[in-house]
Formats: sequence, C-alpha cells, structure tokens
Amino acid sequence: MRRVRSPIDINRRTLLSTLALLPALPGTTVAVTAQTTAPGDVLPSWREGPAKQAIFDFVRATTERASPTYVAPDERIAVFDQDGTLWVEQPMYTQVVYCLERVPAVVEIKPELRNVEPFKTVLSGNREAMAQLPLRDLETILAATLTGMTVEEFQSEVSRWLETARHPRWNRPYTELTFQPMQEVLRYLQSNAFKTYIVTGGGQDFVRVYAAKTYGVPPEQVVGTAGTTKFGYGRDGKPLLTKEPKLLLNDDKAGKVEGIHLMIGRRPIAAFGNSVGDREMLEYTRAGQGDLLAMLVLHDDASREYAYGPAAGLPDSKIGTFTPALYDEAREQGWTVISMKNDWDRVFAFEA
Repeated sequence: MRRVRSPIDINRRTLLSTLALLPALPGTTVAVTAQTTAPGDVLPSWREGPAKQAIFDFVRATTERASPTYVAPDERIAVFDQDGTLWVEQPMYTQVVYCLERVPAVVEIKPELRNVEPFKTVLSGNREAMAQLPLRDLETILAATLTGMTVEEFQSEVSRWLETARHPRWNRPYTELTFQPMQEVLRYLQSNAFKTYIVTGGGQDFVRVYAAKTYGVPPEQVVGTAGTTKFGYGRDGKPLLTKEPKLLLNDDKAGKVEGIHLMIGRRPIAAFGNSVGDREMLEYTRAGQGDLLAMLVLHDDASREYAYGPAAGLPDSKIGTFTPALYDEAREQGWTVISMKNDWDRVFAFEA
C-alpha cells in the first residue's frame, strides 16, 4: 500500500438513514507499546499478502517511537463501517430484519394497522412481497417500530430480539456473524493504543446495544444515523428520553465525515469500509497527513459468505454496493481492496 505523507438500491444508506428516525461492557484498556510480533501471529485469519502486510506495516509505522511517522496515542483514531465491513449484511440489513419482525407487536398495540399497507404485507409473511416494498413503505414501518418509546425500552427490545433472532442461512445469532479477520484487526489496533470507532449508516442506538460485547467498542465510540430524543418525565415522575421520528444525523456518505467531526472531533488515520457509502470517509482519512491506512472489503466469496459488487464483474447488489468506479478510485488513490476470497483464511470464528 502506498504511504501518504502530505496533506492533500433499496439504497443501503438511504434506507439505513431512516433507521434512527423512526426511534455493557467498558472498552478494553489498551497498551501504548507497539506489538513487534510477525503479522501471522497477530492476524492469524489473514493469508499472507499485501493486504495483511499493509495493516502490519501501518501499525508499526505509526506506533514505534523511532518511526518518522510516529503518531501519539491521542491521535490514533481508526474508523470502521459496520454492515458488510464488520459483519454480514446480506440478504437484508440486520436492523431492517428487526423492524419487520417488530411489526406484529406494533399491530397488537395498534390493531387498526392490521389491514393497512404496508403492515398487511409484512404480516402476510410473503418475503418476496416484502422485498418489493418501496422505500416510502419501509420508512413507514421503521417509523412505527423505532420511535415513540423511551431509550431504555428500545434498548431492552433490541437486546431481547438479538437473543433469539437467527440469520436464515447459518441459523446463528447475528452477533456471531462478525468477520473474524476484522475482529482481529480491531483487537490488534486496540492493543496498540488505537481508539476504534464504528461509523455506520445504521441506527446509532441500535448498534450501541451490542457494540461493546460484540466488538469491544463502547457505546460512546459508535457514530451512526441518529434521530432526536425528547426529554420528559414518566408516570413515576422520573426523567426520561423518548425517541422521536426526526432526523438528527444521516450518517451516510458525506454524512459519515460530518458525523466523525461532530462525534469524534479528530480526523482518522485509518478507515475501513466496503461500499459506496464509505467513499467519503476513506477520502477524508486519506487526505490527512502522515502514514495512513484506507481499506475496502470486497465480497467475492459466494461459498463462504456472499459475492456481490458489481465491481470486479461480481453480481450487482442494492445492499452494500461496491461499484467499478469505487474500485478504480481505490486503485488510483492507493487504498487497499481486501478480497474476502483470497485474503481471508477463514471468515467466521465458528469455522473449523
């Protein structure tokens, strides 16, 4: 990977930008001293090659005090997209699945919605029909399932759902479908005094429920699409926050950069993504000074996960779109494209 030393659809994010509208464990203490072990020892699920070496070289260049591109711990900021970068996003975003499965509970409270579209279609269980719902109908569902409740009620509902929900392909909890190689990168950076952030187009409150346990990233280091909350008092007189259907931050594309400034206040020196929704975040990182790392995950392994692009001649997808233009920009700008098929020795922790 080239070093940088001078300044210089349901559409995935459109849909996920509505998620926060519609409504722990502490972070791991990290050491400041850089690891000096070989790449194979710290990234065991990665195959030897340029992608793995780029990560190792970047950490060494930014954390060894003798390096001319040494970065002080306070400035070691790494940002990760979530869907498609840290865990599976096909055949449907996890939070969208949650919203669809919450419809029966909403209808139970509001039975007048039972014969009203799009709730009627969702209650039918016809997955093909649900897949054809227009964005406006999905926004209606999201509004009904993600707002009008307290923050604590929302967190409890998501936690309960995650305990029982299973992915249709692997029949495993969604939180088990994180990519083991990316988990290793998170831990490697955290052990070298990097502060790791999840910067996602998904709902900020949704991801904060499980980020600490799943990724070792505390809630305050999750930046996502966010809706407003309203302060008030419950029936018991205690103060509370209620989720409202009003957009505060659309953490998509350019919005990711705006969210980074708003929530983090520092330019990252490492950024990881997998789609056109992450382009601006990588561009912003790449425009910084010093030794920088920009990486994109290419889903090109249909047997172990999924294959979609349409970059590199892969099938097109409205979810996690990786266009030929993005692929070309990565090559021109010196970003590293990670081939799931060629660079990862295993995809999931549960693989033998």
